[in-house]
Amino acid sequence: MNGFSPDGYIIDQDYFDEYEYRTMHANINGCGWIAAYNIRHFLRHGIGFESVLNEMDLMHALRIPGPTTMPVMRAYLKKYIPEMREHTGREAAREAALSCRAGILRYTEADVPHFISFIRMGEAFRFFNVNDGLEDFTCAMEMFFTTHVLPGHYVSVFVLE
Repeated sequence: MNGFSPDGYIIDQDYFDEYEYRTMHANINGCGWIAAYNIRHFLRHGIGFESVLNEMDLMHALRIPGPTTMPVMRAYLKKYIPEMREHTGREAAREAALSCRAGILRYTEADVPHFISFIRMGEAFRFFNVNDGLEDFTCAMEMFFTTHVLPGHYVSVFVLE
C-alpha cells in the first residue's frame, strides 16, 4: 500500500479507499484516525493503522457517515496519550503549537474541517496529510498558520509539550 512516508507516517489519506470509516470510504473522512495514528507512530507505540481506524470508528455512537468528532478524538487521545493537552482558539492553538514537540491540529482546510498531525524538526515542523501536493512537508509553524489556519474558523490543537 502507498500513502506512507518511508519512515512510516501516513501522509496521504487518498490511498485508503479500500477501508471503511463511519460507513464511508476512509479516503474521504479518514483524517482524524490518521492524525491519531501518526502521533502514536511518533511515540513508537507499535500500533497498526487498522487498529486505530477500527477503534476510533467504533467509538462513534451513531453508525452514520461523517468525520471524526471532537469528543471521539478527545476520548481516544485521553486513553492512549493522556499527556496531550488541548488548546482551543486560533491564537491559543498557535502559541501551543509553537512550543510543542508534536501535535494534532483541527482546523478548516479548503472550507472542510480537517485534522492533521505534525512533529517538530528543529526550528521547523513536519506536517502530514494536509492536502494534495502537501502530503509531507516541513515549514515554520507561523507560516503554516498564515497560509492554512485562517482567522474566523474553529481551531483546536492537541500537543505534546
